[in-house]
Amino acid sequence: MPLLRPCLVLMAVFTVLTGLAYPLLVTGAAQLVFPDQANGSLVVEQGQVVGSRLIGQPSDGAGWFSPRPSAVAWHAAGSGGSNLAPVSEPQQKVWSERAAVLRASGVQGTLPADLLTASGSGLDPHLSPEAAVLQIPRIAAARGLDPERLQRLVSERTEPPQFGLLGARRVSVLELNRALARMAAGER
Repeated sequence: MPLLRPCLVLMAVFTVLTGLAYPLLVTGAAQLVFPDQANGSLVVEQGQVVGSRLIGQPSDGAGWFSPRPSAVAWHAAGSGGSNLAPVSEPQQKVWSERAAVLRASGVQGTLPADLLTASGSGLDPHLSPEAAVLQIPRIAAARGLDPERLQRLVSERTEPPQFGLLGARRVSVLELNRALARMAAGER
């Protein structure tokens, strides 16, 4: 019984410190130093949120760049991978089905891993430039565009590794599709 009071006091103090003060401090600092990232890096056009630079989203139709597959259907609240082993039969079947869909849509050549495999979070907003380039013939045919124009679009939007050495070259699917939408609006 003599330890009950100090235990309750410590629990109350640490609940206030770690459950209230620390989260408020970190949230306030993030809003002050990195407001765009703290608010989800949202992309806004004409007052409407069209996506996030940090979270992938699906795109439908042959005239759009397809994102990396997602094990969680791009729902940010439940991010995660499939947890299937690469050698498991269900995983092999999923990859075979994805490859068949890509081939049926006209994608030729060696399929990069990021067109077949979901990322660990299921939310990756980027593709390798190679994966984007493989989609150009399908998009050019669907939109009646010159493939070289789409090649330039991908090249112009290819980002280098972060700080020149972290990660790989990548291209944002959202930015590619926004550029396609602007091209379509300008051609009308």
